[in-house]
Amino acid sequence: MNDFSHINKKNNPKMVNVGDKKITKRIAVAKATMFLGQEIISHFENDELKTKKGPVFQTAIIAGIQAVKKTSELIPMCHLLMINGVDIDIKITDAEHIEILCSVEIEGKTGVEMEALTGANITALTVYDMCKAISQNMIIKEVKLVEKTGGKSDIKRYE
Repeated sequence: MNDFSHINKKNNPKMVNVGDKKITKRIAVAKATMFLGQEIISHFENDELKTKKGPVFQTAIIAGIQAVKKTSELIPMCHLLMINGVDIDIKITDAEHIEILCSVEIEGKTGVEMEALTGANITALTVYDMCKAISQNMIIKEVKLVEKTGGKSDIKRYE
């Protein structure tokens, strides 16, 4: 028996049919933690760093929102969704690290976990791209789903 939802009876890839599912409010939150280092963090003023490419966090947030909207183009088995809202927050957590939270909300038949994870990843990658002229010692340490509500099962991680 096959436990993977994206494999058919012939073991070929398939997109899950969500046609019979109920429309529910669904929320997913993903978190990325990133090491920037003191060299980069020291350049920030009022929680923002302005570079020749523009303001780092504001640009990264816009990139993350764009990524959420394009998730189905990047991940083959993701459904094209009408996203209700995306909220991305970036904060400096100490002298070397930042934390990115990407929250995605929808009223639909499938969840938005992949969209939240994609948004957090692209936000982190954009921060990396915009800061690499200062230092390339940055590390995207972890990206994980921290909350999911509205589907078969709810997840809430507090770590």
